[in-house]
Amino acid sequence: MLATGAHGSSLWARQGGAVHDYVAEMTMVSPGRAADGYVRVRRLKEGDSTEINAAKVSLGVLGAIYKVTFKLQPLFKRSLTYMQKDDKELGDEAIAFGSKHEFADLSWFPSQGKVIYRIDDRVPSNAVGNGIYDFIGFRATLSSALAIIRSVEDIQESTKDADARCLSGKLLSSALDSAAFGLTNDGLTFTAYPVIGYHNHLQASGSCLDSASDGLITACPWDSRIKAQFFHQTSFSIALSDAKDFIHDVQTLVALDPRSLCVIDQYNGILIRYVTASNAYLGKQEDGLDFDLTYYRSKDPAMPRLFEDVLEEIEQMAVFKYGGLPHWGKNRNVAFEGAMRKYKQGEEFVRVKEEYDPLGLFSSDWTDQVLGLRGGLMIVRDGCGLEGLCVCLEDRHCAPGEGFFCRPGKVYKNARVCRNI
Repeated sequence: MLATGAHGSSLWARQGGAVHDYVAEMTMVSPGRAADGYVRVRRLKEGDSTEINAAKVSLGVLGAIYKVTFKLQPLFKRSLTYMQKDDKELGDEAIAFGSKHEFADLSWFPSQGKVIYRIDDRVPSNAVGNGIYDFIGFRATLSSALAIIRSVEDIQESTKDADARCLSGKLLSSALDSAAFGLTNDGLTFTAYPVIGYHNHLQASGSCLDSASDGLITACPWDSRIKAQFFHQTSFSIALSDAKDFIHDVQTLVALDPRSLCVIDQYNGILIRYVTASNAYLGKQEDGLDFDLTYYRSKDPAMPRLFEDVLEEIEQMAVFKYGGLPHWGKNRNVAFEGAMRKYKQGEEFVRVKEEYDPLGLFSSDWTDQVLGLRGGLMIVRDGCGLEGLCVCLEDRHCAPGEGFFCRPGKVYKNARVCRNI
């Protein structure tokens, strides 16, 4: 959770918007020399050394995190309301919305032209309400039902049935809206907005992992032991100053074929969260909007996805045109290409890494590539264009609706303009 920079959604957080921003002390075990007994135990404390800023988001390459002390605050209550609007003014409204509500976020469905605004604020602890958020998509579900849903999705993808994908997405998003997404006012039933409850009951939003063991009659929707969801996520942060233009570019791209982003509707659209600048070396560099896209993956790596070119053009606009920062835990290789140049203290992080683990026992080829210490992240193999790994031919950015295609197995010169289908 710390190593990959897990975060919530708020521009109001004085300390920062991520878990690692609330670390006060940390104990880390890393390799040592013979004189150290081949082990070093480092106790890092906020204010004593800047090295804790390297350890907070470490990608696991500094050593093993053994103990963490967090700064806490008294338990409080929140008031949550979901409101749906069209997305015509989203570019302007997205930025302003985050400044109005402490725990705001947005779910954007570009193909449907709608946005679901989460109006979520702190309220006095004596406010009446004992609401609970048990998100429907994170509950235990009949394994047979999950298998049927996946089979339908496989058929829609294999037949390139965009209209069916759009219909499925609309039905699911409407069903979630009708069920208040799993919110209840008293832990049992939903009667009306706002839902008021304690912070820990509204922030923790899924009961699946705590559900009863029943021999897989029911399962979490992502359980790999059964035929169920199989998906990938792409996540990146765009500076507040660039967010409006990025949103407009996505809208322009989708307007070419309004069905093109129906493929994310079954995965709750584009989740937009607010992130704040962090003092962690590999944390967020400035306040911004975090965009999460979740989408179908085939079990066959050589099978193209429906409208894959559109999703990947969005990915490359975000990462290269707008200099978006990748989420360390949710991305493909292309998002990390040149990423370290975007971090002001990137070189200092590498210095700390070499001091803590000079033999690289906690590193891998992949982490060395991400940190710019060896080779590049692009891989040449059959089907590499389907994985965002091919390196493309020309040194220019794609504009919405333009671009060209990587050919699997062929070497190109520059990754920044490929639509990778």
